[in-house]
Amino acid sequence: MSHGLILFAHGARDPRWAEPFEAVAAQVRAARPGVAVRLAFLEFMTPDLASAGDELAAAGCTEIAVVPLFLGAGGHVRRDVPGLLDQLAARHPGTRFVLQPAVGAAPEVVAAMAAAAVRALGT
Repeated sequence: MSHGLILFAHGARDPRWAEPFEAVAAQVRAARPGVAVRLAFLEFMTPDLASAGDELAAAGCTEIAVVPLFLGAGGHVRRDVPGLLDQLAARHPGTRFVLQPAVGAAPEVVAAMAAAAVRALGT
């Protein structure tokens, strides 16, 4: 089984908005050099989720984790993404697409945001 990873972010018109997400992708690639990693966007930026999924499936990935780089599981994560993944699965029956929880729900992310807020208060 060949694994792939899609880091899925919202997207914005300003290309600088993607810089932190590109840094996340670079760190994941460095930590897991054998895994195909793609950064994809819901809107305004490319590639979109479908293109990233098509690319990884064409590269031979048989299981692809999709990690929403969202702070919470709002409407996009609950409604939009599952439909997009269903479409990908229909096009690539030999590939399993697995939606992960929104990254903002991870305890270590919550702790990091709290630590940044405390640092903003100074000493």
